[in-house]
Amino acid sequence: MADGGWIKVYRKIRQSFVWTDANQLKLWLLILMKASHENHRFLFNGQQVELSSGQLVTGRNALALEFNEGVSRDHRVVARTLWRWIKQFEKEQMLSIKSNSKYSVITVINYGIYQSNDQQVSIDCPSTVHHLSTYKNDKNEKNEKKEDSQQSRKREYADESPEMIEAVYLWEKIKGNNPEHRKPNLQAWADDIRKMHELDNRPFEKIHKMIDWCQLDAFWQTNILSASKLRSKYDTMAAQANRKFSSGRRVEHTETKENWGYGVD
Repeated sequence: MADGGWIKVYRKIRQSFVWTDANQLKLWLLILMKASHENHRFLFNGQQVELSSGQLVTGRNALALEFNEGVSRDHRVVARTLWRWIKQFEKEQMLSIKSNSKYSVITVINYGIYQSNDQQVSIDCPSTVHHLSTYKNDKNEKNEKKEDSQQSRKREYADESPEMIEAVYLWEKIKGNNPEHRKPNLQAWADDIRKMHELDNRPFEKIHKMIDWCQLDAFWQTNILSASKLRSKYDTMAAQANRKFSSGRRVEHTETKENWGYGVD
């Protein structure tokens, strides 16, 4: 999903059942905003995934995390409820769902028909819930050219890819220390996580542990405010973490640096 651009909404959405429930309307808007406006490919867990216009890759937990972003705890909607609403959308033929053990692909019904151009949809079109698909992810010409040039050399990470999971985890930890921290470019953060894993040979579980450690350390939590910083300072923090761990354990303790998980491989 691109962060820029704008969407259009067909007025007959007011006649749909989602209009009567603020959270269901929000969920539908989120789906439409996340849907790809053009065909593209990206890597997911080392596998190439192809998305057509009007499709998105997501999962229950990832969708709930994004839906509840910035919402107070008392007003959050649990993932189970959100997925029940999505299944209702499917029953109403607003979308279709194809799931496997790793992720789900959601397809907005008739997205291509209503997004093919900027002309107003005729009032003579059938007044079914399909009209809810008359949103458009659009961009001005300058942004579109910029995206086209960048897309060929940048990867895109799905919400439930291990790279994105760790990127979001780091951001949540940083937000826990500073609630006013501005939302970063999580795609860029996920790419830095990928580099740590693929180029630096860091297992995801060690990256996860290092995120925990640095965001608990009084010094490093004020310095590690991005995935790129996490990567560049990883060795320094690993050495420091192992020193602190070694100095704090009992003499008879036989655990090795590798057990601790922060040692330099």
